[in-house]
Amino acid sequence: MASQNQDTGSAAVITVTRSAREWSLWRATTRFVSRKPLGAAGALIIIVMSIMAIAGPWITFYDPIEWNLKDKLMAPGADHWLGTDQMGRDLWTRMMMGARVSLLVGFASVAFGSGLGGVLGVISGWYGGKVDQTVQRLMDALMSVPTLILAMAVMAALGQSLFNIIVAIGIVQIPRANRIVRSQVLAVKESQYVEGARAIGAGDMRIMTQHITPQCVAPWLIISTSALGIAILTEATLSFLGLGVPPPEPSWGGMLSGPARDWFVTAPWMAIWPGLGLSLAVYGFNLFGDALRDVLDPRLRGT
Repeated sequence: MASQNQDTGSAAVITVTRSAREWSLWRATTRFVSRKPLGAAGALIIIVMSIMAIAGPWITFYDPIEWNLKDKLMAPGADHWLGTDQMGRDLWTRMMMGARVSLLVGFASVAFGSGLGGVLGVISGWYGGKVDQTVQRLMDALMSVPTLILAMAVMAALGQSLFNIIVAIGIVQIPRANRIVRSQVLAVKESQYVEGARAIGAGDMRIMTQHITPQCVAPWLIISTSALGIAILTEATLSFLGLGVPPPEPSWGGMLSGPARDWFVTAPWMAIWPGLGLSLAVYGFNLFGDALRDVLDPRLRGT
């Protein structure tokens, strides 16, 4: 009987704790929406585009690759909501598939580049000395090459594929995340709680993972969110230059190149829709990144 009462009490405590967390999350969300409406608008754009990218195969009615020459260059209408291109392919379908490519490249490349840059930043800032010098000279070398040129060089070396695009854009993201995280580590490593951890015999790995890294999450998250828009734009630029996703796989940058320019006067919708999609995606990530910076940066919380 006592055991049963104890189990019931534990379940009640878990339920209350879960309800408190859900209420706290709801309050934080509503506070963010009320204080940062532009940031909330950016988050809404990101969510809508993510849903469209994930649900693309179920909310489209045509093959994004198959030609249908009898329907070529059709204006937007009931059959083709956004019109068709010079091969008769439905632009709504290709926009959905292009959103999937752009968002996948954006999130994956930033996770790879900013993640690796953040890890190197923690190691570099913590150990200092020759380790720091070696890592920072490597970052200097990467930063000395313009972003687009570096991405183009990596793509030329690796070849055209979705995985190689992620790697190329991820390499471009490494130095920025590294510098931000390293500067945070240098500020935190002399704190009293780090000195206390050293005094009780905590090893380097334990201090870096449990005491240093949590203090670097906020600036890392800010820089990563801001980098998403840059990554999507870089992928579009590579595709526009013919170094991105190989055709006939649809991507917003690829849809803007070649035929869209040739047929712009006759069928302007071929360039308008992918250009609008790119603009909204970059705008949404920039708005959300700026709002996130204002919320997480203690120097800007009052703004």
